[in-house]
Amino acid sequence: MISFPSRITKKIKEFLEKRLWELKTKEKKLKVNDPFMTPGREDENSLEDDVDEQVGHFETEVKMRFVKKEIVEIRKALSRLKIGKYGICEKCGKMIDTDRLTIKPEATICVDCEKEDEK
Repeated sequence: MISFPSRITKKIKEFLEKRLWELKTKEKKLKVNDPFMTPGREDENSLEDDVDEQVGHFETEVKMRFVKKEIVEIRKALSRLKIGKYGICEKCGKMIDTDRLTIKPEATICVDCEKEDEK
């Protein structure tokens, strides 16, 4: 089995852990800024205020889904680093192209398998 040298995986791990921390911070900020979390929001609001709250909450929910998905992908990549399977496609078992990993270090599947999933 082919694997990356430890000097490279150490830097990848540091990058992914930093990115994970950034995403968790972003997730906390999104939760705090959710209009539904504003104290006293149930008090008599105008229709426009209610609509603004609904739209703001929807936007927050969409952003949260993306952040949570990215957190899961990074945790998965960190797990694969830990068990020595980083850079190996979890679907076909082939090495993931290093150009892909440079652009998306949390990738756990190769481009071919991702294209196959999109069909």
